[in-house]
Amino acid sequence: MRRPALLLLLLLGACTTQELRPVPAEPQGFEPWTESTPVYRFAPGDRLRVSFLLTPELNETALVAPDGTISTRASGSVPAADLTATELEASLTRASRRVLNHPIVTVALDEATGSTVLVGGAVRLPGPVPLRGPRGTLAAIIGAGGFEADARMNEVVLIRRAPGNRPMLRLVNVQGFIQTGGAGAATLDGDVPLQPGDIVYVPKSRIGEINQWVDQYLNRLVPFQKTFSYAVNRSSAVPF
Repeated sequence: MRRPALLLLLLLGACTTQELRPVPAEPQGFEPWTESTPVYRFAPGDRLRVSFLLTPELNETALVAPDGTISTRASGSVPAADLTATELEASLTRASRRVLNHPIVTVALDEATGSTVLVGGAVRLPGPVPLRGPRGTLAAIIGAGGFEADARMNEVVLIRRAPGNRPMLRLVNVQGFIQTGGAGAATLDGDVPLQPGDIVYVPKSRIGEINQWVDQYLNRLVPFQKTFSYAVNRSSAVPF
């Protein structure tokens, strides 16, 4: 008679443990992920073609300076870094009215030498990584010195601007991509092609809190219009 009672107590205890078991935190405040290419924002080092429709003699090629400004004969020096082509055209048009009555300005990207992605977390050399042509998540991490020993390679965080300057987030299973050599479904989820301005964060095993990193670094570099939090952390009660 004691065995059924003991078995029942064990089952009830297991159910209680399952119900109280901690679960991973989920992202809050992010936009739904889309694969659409984000609007390009200029960066220091980019070479731009600035054209004046009514006064083509003022057309010129200009570099975005290290301080983020661009200078033309008609406009003088104006901020350019982190602006889209449409935003910079409006700024140059306003500034050029000092010498032109009705300026019509267009801006085109001639060479994106300033394109970078920001890589942080459990990597050996965190910071901006140049983005030269097509490049995936793994290549960017290698460009940042590779993984630290305690990196959670199967839950790399990728943050990208969505329309409206809001952030969107997805997890990337780089470990699965490495183990399969890029074959099968891991190709889609393990080495996502990056876009200029993307942010790659490699959390640490068991505890990889990115909120503190966002507060310390991301808010200073990327002026997202955001209210969000995300914790890639696991309680020790959850198996790996």
